[in-house]
Amino acid sequence: MRTLPTMGLLAALAATVSGQAPSAAASIDAVAWLAGCWEQRSGVGVTLEMWMPPAGGLMLGSNRTVVDGTVSAYEQLMLREAGGHLIFVARPSGQAETSFNSTAVSDSGLTVENLAHDFPQRIIYRRLSEDSLVARIEGRSASGTSGKDFPMRRVSCTP
Repeated sequence: MRTLPTMGLLAALAATVSGQAPSAAASIDAVAWLAGCWEQRSGVGVTLEMWMPPAGGLMLGSNRTVVDGTVSAYEQLMLREAGGHLIFVARPSGQAETSFNSTAVSDSGLTVENLAHDFPQRIIYRRLSEDSLVARIEGRSASGTSGKDFPMRRVSCTP
């Protein structure tokens, strides 16, 4: 089973995938709040996720997790407008891309889904404040639906 290292931290095939839920109508500008640098620290690990501001119907992002000075996971991300909704594309740690269609978009959240993907089937970014968000991945497992939260805080993009 392929998994995404962080969501967001978190990953996709740049085309519509069968089995996906209907898309939520949206403009990339609705998720401009995601632009910038976001960090999660846990024990000896640090995940940094960076998003460019929207331009030309597109946002590009990436994340990297470093544990004890060694990269343990990374991911290339893209959010783009397509036919009045958003497509979230992720390529985690050298794996194949996977695409997710938007199902909910607002000034405080983004939910994307690909029900045909192994895990996760759903990625959620929830803005808690100007400087805080939670990224969540969810999917089916043998025991039902499971998920994992990645609380992040806004940090400077310069060292």
